[in-house]
Amino acid sequence: MQTLAYGFPKLGEKREFKSLLESFWKGKVSEAEFLTGMNALRDWMADTYSSSVDIFPSNEISYYDFILDTALMVGAVPSRFGEYKGIETYFEMARGRQAMEMSKYFNTNYHYIVPELESKNFYLLKNYPLEEYLYFKSKGIDTLPKLISPYTFLKLSKALVKSEGSSLPFYHLSKIEKIQDMENYLNAILPVYEEVLKQLKQEGAREVLIEDPALCYDMDSQEWDLVYEMYNCLSKYVHVYVITYYDSVSDYERFVRLPVKALGFDLVSSTENLENIRKYGFPSDKKLIAGIINGRQVWRANLVEKIRLVEELLKITPHLLISNSCPLFHLPISVEPEEELPVHSVQIEGLPTLSLKERLAFAKEKLKELKLIKEAIEGHQQARMEVERIQHLVSVPFGVREEVREKIANLKEEDFERKVPYRERSKLQQGVLQLPAFPTTTIGSFPQTEEVRKMRSSYVAGKISESEYKEFIKKQIQQAIKIQEDIGLDVLVHGEFERTDMVEFFAQKLEGVATTKHGWVLSYGSRVYRPPIIYGDVYRPAPMTVEEISYAQSLTEKPVKGMLTGPVTILNWSYYREDIPKREIAYQIALALLEEVKDLEAAGIKIIQIDEPAFREGVPLKRKDWKEYFDWAIKAFRLCSRAEPHVQIHTHMCYSEFNDIIEYIYQMDFDVISIEASRSKGEIIEAFERFKDWDRQIGIGVYDIHSPAVPTKESIASVLERSMKVLPKELLWVNPDCGLKTRRWEEVIPALKNMVEVAKEFRERYAVV
Repeated sequence: MQTLAYGFPKLGEKREFKSLLESFWKGKVSEAEFLTGMNALRDWMADTYSSSVDIFPSNEISYYDFILDTALMVGAVPSRFGEYKGIETYFEMARGRQAMEMSKYFNTNYHYIVPELESKNFYLLKNYPLEEYLYFKSKGIDTLPKLISPYTFLKLSKALVKSEGSSLPFYHLSKIEKIQDMENYLNAILPVYEEVLKQLKQEGAREVLIEDPALCYDMDSQEWDLVYEMYNCLSKYVHVYVITYYDSVSDYERFVRLPVKALGFDLVSSTENLENIRKYGFPSDKKLIAGIINGRQVWRANLVEKIRLVEELLKITPHLLISNSCPLFHLPISVEPEEELPVHSVQIEGLPTLSLKERLAFAKEKLKELKLIKEAIEGHQQARMEVERIQHLVSVPFGVREEVREKIANLKEEDFERKVPYRERSKLQQGVLQLPAFPTTTIGSFPQTEEVRKMRSSYVAGKISESEYKEFIKKQIQQAIKIQEDIGLDVLVHGEFERTDMVEFFAQKLEGVATTKHGWVLSYGSRVYRPPIIYGDVYRPAPMTVEEISYAQSLTEKPVKGMLTGPVTILNWSYYREDIPKREIAYQIALALLEEVKDLEAAGIKIIQIDEPAFREGVPLKRKDWKEYFDWAIKAFRLCSRAEPHVQIHTHMCYSEFNDIIEYIYQMDFDVISIEASRSKGEIIEAFERFKDWDRQIGIGVYDIHSPAVPTKESIASVLERSMKVLPKELLWVNPDCGLKTRRWEEVIPALKNMVEVAKEFRERYAVV
């Protein structure tokens, strides 16, 4: 038995990746210095792997996104970027003025760059797997070159297709859904992959690791035929190890018949894979890669159970590798530096006071768990003693609060409904708000300048008092309100200067939720966040946002939005406890948020935005599991949004595929939704063509905030024009596609001015007051 790990977070112990990347973008380091720094990260990652596991991959340090790397590898560079000029073109595709669309990687919070396939003329542009394999080979390090499979790559891509019977432009980008189209694209892209593998073989690579999580989607027999032929081609050159994750494979019997050397299963996310292994057995001519250590959750594994499982699998096949269940980049680097996590009052004989830290395992600790399981099975006495010690730790209840559980048990169906239907509510709200047509607003946050970050750090470090910090925040709010009024926005926000992150801020205010100091995770590019840890029953001990929102509202006659993060997003962007159903956790958070909604309402706030950018992200990969998820996700939003009918409830969603879940979104019963439409070139509007009953107000994101480029009035107008072909103009709001926290004021102010001017022009052009 051997250990295999993959997907280790590239961020670095001290966020070296983020620092290096942003320094390069700002011109503070040269390209040569940038590449040298990235090589240092490669060395660090290899050292980390080799200290714990037997086998690890290369090709894991992407400069922005590994799906974008794959697009470049096969020559899929959209024509608007012109001739490929190396790293310059790479970052233009990722974050330039005409940047490609971003979307969520399966059901995770990692954002990938969506490949655009303008043709089927693929060619080998850059052999990333070979370059990194040779880098390690030159150092005498044997690695397993890693690639994204052609099938998964194409499932995540969008192809330029001709519109038929649509009000959208003549050509648009669309997912590859027809089986004949998929076959044609696979036939076109396979020669490039074959050339990659040929070159790897020539340089001494004997095996490759191919990630194919799309095999966990619902698949029909024809798709499996294509996948079989695909691996038949790839296996001619090297031994192929295929790994799947985030769910069970869609057809176990077809999967185990693939002509490859090893097959990887996620044995954590569901029980189906393990049940099938037990029921049907496993081929004797293949290796089984058992994903037994959770790559998405921070809890220490019950190693006694894991050892028992491994021993069972060894009886089924002797050709066993134990691994993480999915990529480890969903986790922080290490729990070691965390010294301020909650401590449990219960004492365990023979152990020190139990801290939450003792129950956690981040990426480094996951590698050590794999090593510990192997050593315990091999009979190492010290390893067995450590397993027993950990068993005591993970078995103790932590963070139980009976009154919270009682509230959940007493919920009734009417608790999930607003008192008045939308059509009546909208009339009441317009009577109160008196908004013009094409009302303008922003999503919530304004630039977190270096001064803001410095003052927050000083406050956290105790260098300034709470009163000094609050006075500073008030001045930032004053400035933001004045800027918004000068620009002419219709609905204002307070700017969220007191918030580090839209989830972390609320986690720090709620009980039963812990936050870390160093638990950073990459979301996209250099953007990092620290997912909270929901360890116990959740409740709100005091108001969380009322002070800042009320102060902002006191400065203006225009409405200021109360800004909350929704229960589904707080849950999905946190590491959550596993001893009770997700439904119950979501309802606990929703009840805490409902208390906040009622306090904002009592303070005179007339618009409350409850953001749910992770609503789509949590959707299971297989449609058979959708009903259960949407049942509790919709109810959780409804539970926390039960404001009085005159209060307008907004929500915001971004960078997700909404087209296939639009009917579920509608059931959330909000009054206004804002969505991303700039990077996707308005493709999301197709969803509203098919959903004929849409009657809610909607803010189509008119420009991409993830690019530093200031949008032109023409580009903003084009998004609105496209929207009006499908949606009544009376329903449209005008806003950016996401929050402005990561931008600079020099970019934000002219962008918002252009946006407001376009909205005013549209009111005049369409004679709407």
